[in-house]
Amino acid sequence: MLTIAQVAEEIGVSLATFYRWRQLRKGPKSIKLPNGSVRIRRSELERWIETLEDAA
Repeated sequence: MLTIAQVAEEIGVSLATFYRWRQLRKGPKSIKLPNGSVRIRRSELERWIETLEDAA
């Protein structure tokens, strides 16, 4: 599972952009852990990227 910072760095966007995408529900699905931190499964990130490729 990846942190938001790891995902933003991997796809080359700023944290602000990624948080905006999250707010607009345009980014990959995330999981909020009981301690309040947010994680994104690698498989979900790859699925989300595939949907972007299919749309292009």
